[in-house]
Amino acid sequence: MSIDVQRQLAAEVERTAPRRLRPGGDPEYRALRKLAGRNRKQPPRNPTDALQHVVDVARDMTHATYGALAVTSETDYVEGFMVSGMDDEALRRLKVPPQGHGPLGDMRQDGLAVRYDDVSAHQKAFGFPPKHPQMKALIGVPIFASGEVRGALYVTDRRDGRRFSAEDEQVLRILSRHASLIIERSWY
Repeated sequence: MSIDVQRQLAAEVERTAPRRLRPGGDPEYRALRKLAGRNRKQPPRNPTDALQHVVDVARDMTHATYGALAVTSETDYVEGFMVSGMDDEALRRLKVPPQGHGPLGDMRQDGLAVRYDDVSAHQKAFGFPPKHPQMKALIGVPIFASGEVRGALYVTDRRDGRRFSAEDEQVLRILSRHASLIIERSWY
Protein backbone atom coordinates (compact mmCIF):
# COMPACT_ATOMS: atom_id res chain seq x y z
CA MET A 1 0.00 0.00 0.00
CA SER A 2 1.37 3.35 -0.88
CA ILE A 3 2.11 5.74 1.91
CA ASP A 4 0.00 8.30 0.02
CA VAL A 5 -3.13 6.13 0.29
CA GLN A 6 -2.48 5.56 4.00
CA ARG A 7 -1.96 9.29 4.55
CA GLN A 8 -5.20 10.01 2.71
CA LEU A 9 -7.08 7.59 4.95
CA ALA A 10 -5.54 9.11 8.11
CA ALA A 11 -6.35 12.63 6.88
CA GLU A 12 -9.95 11.59 6.25
CA VAL A 13 -10.20 10.29 9.82
CA GLU A 14 -8.85 13.58 11.16
CA ARG A 15 -11.15 15.61 8.92
CA THR A 16 -14.37 13.77 9.71
CA ALA A 17 -13.86 12.95 13.40
CA PRO A 18 -15.92 15.24 15.61
CA ARG A 19 -13.60 17.52 17.55
CA ARG A 20 -16.05 17.86 20.41
CA LEU A 21 -15.60 14.22 21.41
CA ARG A 22 -12.97 13.40 23.98
CA PRO A 23 -10.76 10.34 23.50
CA GLY A 24 -12.71 8.56 26.27
CA GLY A 25 -16.02 8.97 24.42
CA ASP A 26 -17.19 7.35 21.23
CA PRO A 27 -15.52 3.97 20.49
CA GLU A 28 -15.50 4.66 16.75
CA TYR A 29 -13.66 7.92 17.29
CA ARG A 30 -11.15 6.29 19.67
CA ALA A 31 -10.49 3.41 17.25
CA LEU A 32 -9.87 5.69 14.28
CA ARG A 33 -7.69 8.07 16.32
CA LYS A 34 -5.62 5.18 17.64
CA LEU A 35 -5.20 3.72 14.15
CA ALA A 36 -4.30 7.11 12.66
CA GLY A 37 -1.73 7.66 15.43
CA ARG A 38 -0.16 4.26 14.85
CA ASN A 39 0.03 4.89 11.10
CA ARG A 40 1.72 8.25 11.70
CA LYS A 41 4.30 6.75 14.09
CA GLN A 42 5.02 3.76 11.86
CA PRO A 43 3.81 4.38 8.30
CA PRO A 44 2.89 1.11 6.59
CA ARG A 45 5.00 0.24 3.55
CA ASN A 46 2.52 -2.22 2.07
CA PRO A 47 -1.01 -3.63 2.60
CA THR A 48 0.26 -6.29 5.01
CA ASP A 49 1.79 -3.62 7.27
CA ALA A 50 -1.44 -1.58 7.15
CA LEU A 51 -3.57 -4.63 8.02
CA GLN A 52 -1.14 -5.55 10.81
CA HIS A 53 -1.79 -2.12 12.33
CA VAL A 54 -5.53 -2.82 12.18
CA VAL A 55 -5.27 -6.13 14.06
CA ASP A 56 -2.82 -4.68 16.60
CA VAL A 57 -5.22 -1.81 17.38
CA ALA A 58 -8.15 -4.26 17.57
CA ARG A 59 -6.33 -6.46 20.10
CA ASP A 60 -5.21 -3.48 22.14
CA MET A 61 -8.58 -1.74 22.28
CA THR A 62 -10.53 -4.91 23.18
CA HIS A 63 -7.92 -6.00 25.78
CA ALA A 64 -7.63 -9.33 23.97
CA THR A 65 -4.86 -11.88 24.35
CA TYR A 66 -4.75 -12.63 20.63
CA GLY A 67 -6.02 -10.98 17.49
CA ALA A 68 -6.05 -12.07 13.87
CA LEU A 69 -7.06 -10.70 10.51
CA ALA A 70 -7.59 -13.04 7.58
CA VAL A 71 -7.91 -11.98 3.96
CA THR A 72 -9.67 -14.58 1.85
CA SER A 73 -9.85 -15.31 -1.85
CA GLU A 74 -13.04 -15.59 -3.88
CA THR A 75 -13.09 -19.29 -2.97
CA ASP A 76 -12.72 -18.50 0.78
CA TYR A 77 -9.09 -19.69 0.96
CA VAL A 78 -7.01 -17.69 3.46
CA GLU A 79 -4.39 -15.87 1.37
CA GLY A 80 -3.32 -13.27 3.93
CA PHE A 81 -3.10 -13.74 7.68
CA MET A 82 -1.91 -11.18 10.23
CA VAL A 83 -1.76 -11.95 13.96
CA SER A 84 -1.23 -9.95 17.11
CA GLY A 85 -0.18 -11.23 20.52
CA MET A 86 1.90 -14.22 19.44
CA ASP A 87 5.66 -14.27 19.62
CA ASP A 88 7.80 -15.38 16.68
CA GLU A 89 8.30 -18.90 18.08
CA ALA A 90 4.55 -19.48 18.46
CA LEU A 91 4.03 -18.24 14.91
CA ARG A 92 6.67 -20.65 13.59
CA ARG A 93 4.97 -23.55 15.38
CA LEU A 94 1.61 -22.60 13.86
CA LYS A 95 3.01 -23.14 10.33
CA VAL A 96 -0.28 -22.52 8.47
CA PRO A 97 -3.15 -20.15 9.20
CA PRO A 98 -6.50 -21.55 10.29
CA GLN A 99 -8.80 -21.88 7.29
CA GLY A 100 -11.90 -20.97 9.31
CA HIS A 101 -13.99 -24.13 8.99
CA GLY A 102 -15.80 -23.73 12.32
CA PRO A 103 -17.41 -20.64 13.85
CA LEU A 104 -15.30 -18.31 11.72
CA GLY A 105 -16.34 -20.18 8.60
CA ASP A 106 -19.99 -19.58 9.49
CA MET A 107 -19.26 -15.86 9.83
CA ARG A 108 -17.52 -15.74 6.47
CA GLN A 109 -20.46 -17.57 4.87
CA ASP A 110 -23.34 -15.54 6.30
CA GLY A 111 -21.56 -12.20 6.88
CA LEU A 112 -22.73 -11.92 10.50
CA ALA A 113 -20.56 -11.12 13.51
CA VAL A 114 -19.85 -13.93 15.99
CA ARG A 115 -19.37 -13.79 19.75
CA TYR A 116 -18.73 -16.86 21.90
CA ASP A 117 -17.93 -17.10 25.58
CA ASP A 118 -16.62 -20.63 24.96
CA VAL A 119 -15.73 -21.31 21.35
CA SER A 120 -14.99 -24.99 22.08
CA ALA A 121 -18.69 -25.49 22.90
CA HIS A 122 -19.67 -24.45 19.35
CA GLN A 123 -20.93 -27.43 17.35
CA LYS A 124 -18.46 -26.66 14.55
CA ALA A 125 -15.41 -25.96 16.70
CA PHE A 126 -12.77 -27.67 14.57
CA GLY A 127 -10.27 -26.74 11.93
CA PHE A 128 -7.56 -25.30 14.15
CA PRO A 129 -4.09 -26.16 12.91
CA PRO A 130 -1.75 -28.19 15.12
CA LYS A 131 -0.11 -26.11 17.86
CA HIS A 132 -2.77 -23.41 17.60
CA PRO A 133 -2.91 -21.48 20.89
CA GLN A 134 -5.72 -22.34 23.26
CA MET A 135 -8.59 -19.90 23.28
CA LYS A 136 -11.94 -19.72 24.95
CA ALA A 137 -13.82 -16.47 24.26
CA LEU A 138 -13.96 -15.15 20.70
CA ILE A 139 -15.53 -12.18 18.96
CA GLY A 140 -15.19 -11.60 15.25
CA VAL A 141 -16.58 -9.55 12.40
CA PRO A 142 -16.48 -10.13 8.66
CA ILE A 143 -14.48 -7.91 6.34
CA PHE A 144 -16.36 -6.93 3.20
CA ALA A 145 -14.59 -5.88 0.01
CA SER A 146 -16.54 -4.92 -3.10
CA GLY A 147 -19.73 -6.18 -1.47
CA GLU A 148 -18.43 -9.68 -0.67
CA VAL A 149 -17.04 -11.18 2.52
CA ARG A 150 -13.30 -11.27 1.88
CA GLY A 151 -11.97 -11.92 5.35
CA ALA A 152 -12.42 -11.65 9.07
CA LEU A 153 -11.11 -9.66 12.01
CA TYR A 154 -11.32 -11.41 15.35
CA VAL A 155 -9.91 -11.33 18.86
CA THR A 156 -9.85 -13.91 21.63
CA ASP A 157 -9.78 -14.01 25.43
CA ARG A 158 -9.82 -10.64 27.18
CA ARG A 159 -6.75 -10.23 29.36
CA ASP A 160 -8.91 -8.89 32.21
CA GLY A 161 -11.15 -12.00 32.16
CA ARG A 162 -14.31 -10.03 31.35
CA ARG A 163 -16.69 -10.93 28.53
CA PHE A 164 -16.43 -9.16 25.21
CA SER A 165 -18.93 -6.32 25.01
CA ALA A 166 -21.06 -4.56 22.42
CA GLU A 167 -18.46 -1.77 22.49
CA ASP A 168 -15.74 -4.30 21.63
CA GLU A 169 -17.83 -5.41 18.65
CA GLN A 170 -18.30 -1.78 17.60
CA VAL A 171 -14.53 -1.26 17.67
CA LEU A 172 -14.01 -4.36 15.52
CA ARG A 173 -16.68 -3.24 13.05
CA ILE A 174 -15.08 0.17 12.44
CA LEU A 175 -11.62 -1.40 12.12
CA SER A 176 -12.98 -4.01 9.70
CA ARG A 177 -14.37 -1.21 7.54
CA HIS A 178 -10.91 0.35 7.48
CA ALA A 179 -9.41 -3.05 6.58
CA SER A 180 -11.91 -3.37 3.74
CA LEU A 181 -10.66 -0.08 2.26
CA ILE A 182 -7.09 -1.34 2.40
CA ILE A 183 -8.07 -4.64 0.79
CA GLU A 184 -10.16 -3.03 -1.96
CA ARG A 185 -7.52 -0.43 -2.83
CA SER A 186 -4.31 -2.37 -2.42
CA TRP A 187 -4.71 -6.14 -2.01
CA TYR A 188 -6.31 -7.40 -5.20
